[in-house]
Amino acid sequence: MAYDTVGKCTAPSGNGDWNILYWILGTICMPVALPLVLLNLWRRSLVAKQRKCLPGKVVLITGASSGLGEALAHVFYKAGCKVILAARRTDELERVKKDLLALEVVGTAHPPTVLPLDLAELNAIPKFANDAIAIHNGIDILINNGGISVRAEAITTALDVDLKVMTVNYFGTVALTKAILPSMVKRQTGHICFISSVQGKIALPYRSAYSASKHALQAFSDSLRAEVASKGLKVTCFSPGYIKTQLSMNALTASGEKHGKMDKATSKGMSAEECATNILKSLLANEKDVIISDLQAKVGFWLRFVCPPLYFWIMEKRALSTAKEE
Repeated sequence: MAYDTVGKCTAPSGNGDWNILYWILGTICMPVALPLVLLNLWRRSLVAKQRKCLPGKVVLITGASSGLGEALAHVFYKAGCKVILAARRTDELERVKKDLLALEVVGTAHPPTVLPLDLAELNAIPKFANDAIAIHNGIDILINNGGISVRAEAITTALDVDLKVMTVNYFGTVALTKAILPSMVKRQTGHICFISSVQGKIALPYRSAYSASKHALQAFSDSLRAEVASKGLKVTCFSPGYIKTQLSMNALTASGEKHGKMDKATSKGMSAEECATNILKSLLANEKDVIISDLQAKVGFWLRFVCPPLYFWIMEKRALSTAKEE
C-alpha cells in the first residue's frame, strides 16, 4: 500500500481540538489555581518554619485524659513540647503520661506533668492556673479542650443540666483563660486555643445546651482575639466535626445521667489523631478560626447563611429522624 493511501486511511487525531480545549481550561482555571497553589506552598513553608520553634514550648491541655485531648498530648509531646496534662481523672492522666514516656521521640523529649483540674469548680481555677504557670515559669500555648456534651430535647432537659454544661464548657474555660492571660500579657507572648465544635456555628436539634455553650465560646474567642492582638497574643478557635471518641458515651441526658450510647455520626467521625494533627498544623500557620470537618458539615455551615429557609427545613427533618432513633 502506498504512503499516500496509508495517510488517507488513518483516522484524524483531533489534537487541534484538544489543544483548544486545554487552552480554554487553562485560561479559565489558571487565575484561580495558581494563587491557591502559591498559598498552599506559603502555608506549608510557614508551618515548617514554626514547627522548628515548638521544641521547649510549654503547652497546657485540658481534657487530656482521653479522646482529642489525649491525641493532642501525643502530638505536642512528639513535637518536643513541655506538656502539662489537666483533667478530673488523675488516674487516666497518669496513664496518658506513661504512654507518652514510652514513645520514641526524635530530638529532646520533656517529661509531661499531671495536674488535676475540674472545670466545674470555678473558685479553684485561679490556684490551678498559678500552679501550672509555676511549673515552667509560664504557659506558651493554652489548649482549652475540656468539656462535656448532652443528648436531650430542650423541653425535657433539666435546668441543672443546662447550667452544668454551660459551666464546664464556657465559664470554666473562660475562668482558666482569664487566669492564664495576665502572665501571657506580661511576657508579651502566648497562644490561646479554644476547641469548640461545628455545633458552635450551626446548632443541631437535641444538642441545645451543648450548641449554646459552644456558640458562647466562639463569641468569646472572637472578642478576645481582637483585644489581645496588640499585646502580642494569638487566639485560635477550632471547630471540629464529628470525632470518633467517647464524647457521646459520656454525654448527659435530660436528667443529667450518662447517655451511654455511641452515636452513628460519632462512630463514623474522623479519628482523634487526625483531628489533633490538623489542629497542630493550623496552629502553626496562625489561623484564627478553623473548621475541621467533612464536606457535609461545611456545606451546612454555609447553607445557614446563604439559604436559611432550606437549612431550617433540613434541621426540622433531622429533628424528626433523631426523635425516632431515640
